[in-house]
Amino acid sequence: MKALDARFLILAFVLGSGLGTWTAWKWQAACYGLQLSAQAQGYQREREQAALAVVDWQNAEQAKRRALEIRLRDSDTTLHKELSDAQTSQTRLRDRLATADLRLSVLLASPLANDGMPATADAGGLVHGSARGELDPAAAGRIVAITDDGDQGLIALKACQAYVREIAH
Repeated sequence: MKALDARFLILAFVLGSGLGTWTAWKWQAACYGLQLSAQAQGYQREREQAALAVVDWQNAEQAKRRALEIRLRDSDTTLHKELSDAQTSQTRLRDRLATADLRLSVLLASPLANDGMPATADAGGLVHGSARGELDPAAAGRIVAITDDGDQGLIALKACQAYVREIAH
């Protein structure tokens, strides 16, 4: 019976070892499955948070862009109004010059008398003690056109400076 008991013990040991190994294997697989599940959930949360951060960043950038577009549109509107006001003013000035409603004049250099003193001028034509001469309407119109170009250039420069300030901020 001793041989049967030894075989029984060996069989019991092999079955016990196999059952123990199988149980340990299943237990480790379950633990590893839980770890993988927790890791996958953590990774999923990180991806969702990253996606939300990107969406928030995009929304903030779109809001900044919309605000900049509004400021630039307002700046363009102001520029257009300034240009049209300047053109209207120049047109009125040209019309007044053309109809002789307005005359441009310049200060004349006083001719010197023989004694080095300025010659006396007519009292009706004095402005700050100097004589004045009227300009030809065509010359006055050219001067107004030059000032109109200068005004438009200054307005455009002002608009460019405002644009650069907006972009820089």
